[in-house]
Amino acid sequence: MVSKFHTGLSQDLSLMLKVAEDYNIIIKVGENQEFHAHSNILRARSPYFKSTLSTNWNNTMDNNVIEIIKPNIHPTVFEIILKYIYIGEVDLTKNSGEDILGLLVASYELLLEELFKHVQNYLIEKKNLWLNQNLVLVLHTVFKLASCKKLQDYCLDSICADPLPFFTSNEFPSLEKDILHSLLKRDDLQIEESVAWDHLIKWGVNQTPCLGSSNSDRAKWDDKCYEALKQTLEQYIPLIRFLDISSADFFDKVRPYKSVLPHQIFEEAMEFYMKQTLPKTTALASRKTPIFDKRYKFELLYRSSRDGLNDQSFGKMCNVQDPFIVLVKQKSSEKIYGGYNPLGFRNGSKCFASESFIFSFANDKDITNMNVCHLKYPPLREKCKRTGWPYDNYSKVTRRYDTEDDECDYTDDNTNRFNFGNTFYMNGQYVYLIKNSGFYDVNFTNSTKTKFIPEEIEVFKVKNIFN
Repeated sequence: MVSKFHTGLSQDLSLMLKVAEDYNIIIKVGENQEFHAHSNILRARSPYFKSTLSTNWNNTMDNNVIEIIKPNIHPTVFEIILKYIYIGEVDLTKNSGEDILGLLVASYELLLEELFKHVQNYLIEKKNLWLNQNLVLVLHTVFKLASCKKLQDYCLDSICADPLPFFTSNEFPSLEKDILHSLLKRDDLQIEESVAWDHLIKWGVNQTPCLGSSNSDRAKWDDKCYEALKQTLEQYIPLIRFLDISSADFFDKVRPYKSVLPHQIFEEAMEFYMKQTLPKTTALASRKTPIFDKRYKFELLYRSSRDGLNDQSFGKMCNVQDPFIVLVKQKSSEKIYGGYNPLGFRNGSKCFASESFIFSFANDKDITNMNVCHLKYPPLREKCKRTGWPYDNYSKVTRRYDTEDDECDYTDDNTNRFNFGNTFYMNGQYVYLIKNSGFYDVNFTNSTKTKFIPEEIEVFKVKNIFN
């Protein structure tokens, strides 16, 4: 048995940091505030210092003490870093959001991966209110850090859920180009498309050198001004869903900027408004979909590429009573299949829910031409009588009854992870599509029986945020 005395070791190293009588490193941070340290400890704990304090280092003072200057790191932040390096402790409860963000940047620069991950998680979990109040500052900071995708995604998700305060803020016109592009290309950005267009124009005017606040009056613009704005907005205009803009708003807000839009985009939009002809080359998926409405919150429960394509992973991750949606992508096809279950998933049992339905899309770009299959209610009642399954105007879904009063704990359906009326179901690693199952009003597939290993399966828990 190994005896460990980490507490004493930590105390001794802490004293060594405070006194630092035999230090051989001086680190100047901020406006020349000095910290004393020991090269062996810095080398052992930080790849950055290991590289910096190499044999080729030539910034040595007369007393053989090495001097390192880091003016971009605030003294408060560096004090936290040294404590982490020496004794492995970090306490951020009394630090401001600005200091913690600075610590994130400094830990990234000094290659302190463990600390970097901790700070990123701490900001998301403990400083989310501050993050949402300072989104532009945070985004401008974290988009420069390649390893900070988790915090980047958190900020973008927060904006997409409630974008209007962000788009109307005073800081929005100064938003960096990559960040705006990442926002506008997202299908879950819950904003009216005409509002997105208005603020894109304001952003573009602010970003164009010959325009800006000194030349924002469009009545005074010449052709060169419009051409300059066109160049600024070139990569963003194709991200606007013009078909989601009403004809009145298109006439009043978009048409005046006709010379800024690419000719093909403008002509296809006009043809849509005049003849209801869908664009052939420029249409993007609408941000407004029948299912993924802003009234609902969707929580990812299971993703096969992340959690494993097997019965055990599916059952473990999806064991909830909340309504959920299943989405399946087929490898050999662009088609996407899905089903909605209002009861939730419970391993091993059958029940019926009249609100269930299954659907399919031609591909992930076409969300307007959805094929929906609804239940045929009378056959369900007869099926329940013959099999003894419980009937409550419900379609067949897997569900377990857990209370003592329930007498319908069916275990003969354990092999099916999800099952919509023996028409669309998962068994092992395979997904099955069945024709003429008798449960739905139209056929879900043209083939008698299709069996395939999916490219991806995702399951989302659905919550109505107004309930």
